[in-house]
Amino acid sequence: HIPATDQFMMFMSDRAVWFPLYALIAFFLIKRLGWEKGLISVLCLALTLLVCDQTSNLLKNSVARLRPCYSTQMIFGGLHVLEYRGNFFGFFSAHAANAFGLAVCSSVLFRYDSKHTYKAFIVLIFTWAALLSLSRIFVGKHYLGDVIAGAMIGSGYGALIAMAARWAFAKYIDRKIPAAMEDSSGK
Repeated sequence: HIPATDQFMMFMSDRAVWFPLYALIAFFLIKRLGWEKGLISVLCLALTLLVCDQTSNLLKNSVARLRPCYSTQMIFGGLHVLEYRGNFFGFFSAHAANAFGLAVCSSVLFRYDSKHTYKAFIVLIFTWAALLSLSRIFVGKHYLGDVIAGAMIGSGYGALIAMAARWAFAKYIDRKIPAAMEDSSGK
């Protein structure tokens, strides 16, 4: 541990830092997909975060596995705790679930815009999710298993919710366009 990595990992773990990223993603979803699909996409991202957070809270209390920062074996073994300890239980990491849920959901939704590939966005958002998830281990709040489980559960929720949104786009929004074109042509 050196002060620079400690500060960087604490920065990555701070939820307040995420809000500008959320706002930027919401802005570009609306800009790229149009207001109807963009608004649905933003609501899907919010739903993904809500479902990931609530599932994590439910499982943390049900599984009741202590966080490393509360484990005497880990503390006496030299665990370097950088962050306020929080509640006692840590399985699974809500930070990892939220980050990977947002990464998967936004990636799938952006890919609905067939004009762009969004490769750079996909690389950046998954790098951010991985760094954020690893920061939870680094600050002493989670075990590796907590983070892996959170990433898998968040990715699953993100994919399911994004696919539901894409289905809604195809069924309800994209269907309106040909009907409107037929009306204007006089047929």
